[in-house]
Amino acid sequence: MSYYLGIDGGGTKTTCALGDDSQLLSTVTTGPSNIVRAGEAQARESLQQCVRHACSAAGITPAEIARTCVGGSGAARPELAATVERFLAEVLPTPISVVGDMQIALEAAFGAGPGVIVIAGTGSIAYGRNPEGRTARAGGWGFAISDEGSAHWIARAAIAAVLRSSDEGAESTATAHDGSLAASLMKAWSVTSLSDLARAANAVPPPDFATLFPVISASRDAVVQPILTAAGRELAQLPAIVIRRLFSKQDASIPVAMTGGVFRHAAVVRDVFYNELREREPRAEIISKLADPVEGALRLARRMATRKRDRAEDS
Repeated sequence: MSYYLGIDGGGTKTTCALGDDSQLLSTVTTGPSNIVRAGEAQARESLQQCVRHACSAAGITPAEIARTCVGGSGAARPELAATVERFLAEVLPTPISVVGDMQIALEAAFGAGPGVIVIAGTGSIAYGRNPEGRTARAGGWGFAISDEGSAHWIARAAIAAVLRSSDEGAESTATAHDGSLAASLMKAWSVTSLSDLARAANAVPPPDFATLFPVISASRDAVVQPILTAAGRELAQLPAIVIRRLFSKQDASIPVAMTGGVFRHAAVVRDVFYNELREREPRAEIISKLADPVEGALRLARRMATRKRDRAEDS
């Protein structure tokens, strides 16, 4: 019996799926492992803890894992991929492959087939593959200049809207305990005034805006609906770009899948995304069930091991 490990390493959480040749044996979630956002110490702890807990839940040891595939944002940068591999090699003696989060998400949604996946979590990106196997991406250029419609983008826009309301007098007397969105944001970041909220938002290095998303998506404040609507529209632009780049006019139906916490927890974003994309690209066939990227990572780990065995047999 062979065992395989798939890891989805994100800016908010890390998920491991451990399976054998045919079935899932355990799934575990730990803290963030995006090195850029969480730092090397936190990433190392989250990754190694995830491996140990997944193996413990399945009743095996890390030494029994035949192949591991990790998907993470920023994995296209060789130095970050090498660091992730080094952290995992401290607990896993078997082969480790590090790929982009968009690759495991695409695998989870479509296997080896064509389609476009849209990720809206801490960051955002669209990634697609056409029937000929050619790939293209749109967005995902980092939180400072891109990641439209992501949890980071939404939270930054919400803080800006709250402060703008303060300028206009609507929130000028907000406190950390009055039940408003401003109060919820201040409480989440442990500050007691709008001035402190602004200072926290402008800190260097930047704070983790994405942690505010649950507070914002649950709020009934009037400023939230327009922000979530704008997020859905921004996200719809990404797959439309990928479709234009990859698919010909003869392709009558193009599958599009979604994944990430923004889609999962904000129905407004999902609905606006669906309507906007269908208007921009009527050929898009949007899959309502969200893809689970860690499933793609586990599948890729199995496939990589199979290819290695096939090459060994051929030689």
